[in-house]
Amino acid sequence: MTTRPPRSLRAATIGAATAAFLTVGLDAASAHVSVTPEGTDEGGYTQLTFKVPSESKTATTTTVKVDLPTATPFTSVRVKPVPGWTAHIAKGTLPQPVTVDGATVTEAPLSVTWTANDVQSQLTEDQYQTFSLSVGRLPKAGTAVLLPAAQTYSDGSVRNWDDPVVEGQGEPQDPAPVFTTTAASTTQHGHASAPAAETAVVPAASVTTGASVPALTWVAFAAGLFGLAAGVAALLRAGRIRKG
Repeated sequence: MTTRPPRSLRAATIGAATAAFLTVGLDAASAHVSVTPEGTDEGGYTQLTFKVPSESKTATTTTVKVDLPTATPFTSVRVKPVPGWTAHIAKGTLPQPVTVDGATVTEAPLSVTWTANDVQSQLTEDQYQTFSLSVGRLPKAGTAVLLPAAQTYSDGSVRNWDDPVVEGQGEPQDPAPVFTTTAASTTQHGHASAPAAETAVVPAASVTTGASVPALTWVAFAAGLFGLAAGVAALLRAGRIRKG
């Protein structure tokens, strides 16, 4: 006679299997290139962090390219170094001139490409990497900033993450990284500062460390004591000579 497992055990087993199936499904659905902005304030600067998972079971990720907006271009783009990867910012002529802060802009950064320096740095199926940019200025509030990405594998295949995400519709098969700008805040919280080239620099000659003044004072005091002691010794020697 076959003994059936208790009903509670069968229910737990089915539940665990269902949860595992759902988890795999969610992982598969979320395994795409995404972007997380540190701030989204209109007119501000922010850090954009791209999360790039590797999906191929037979090849490794060797190159990641992100296209930058041209209708609302960034006038400042800086790359955060990633060990094992080389980054290249491609600049060029915009399809149409645009006005930024009252000035006509005809050229701007168009894309950023990260390339693995060696096989050890390439991403395998169970790995991911993050790539960060400092960009600005952000366009007016409510602008959807689309950042299409192309992921190249070691076998030459390319996965393009460039499908626009339409509000009210389901996620497309290959969604492009995107974020939406918001109204400028009155505080600096979550709002990246301007690049160093656009901020004031204090000359090095005007900087004084807190330890330098006390150090000089003690040196002068010690020198004074040494001079006083030398003077007293000279007087004593002179007195002994006269007595002799």
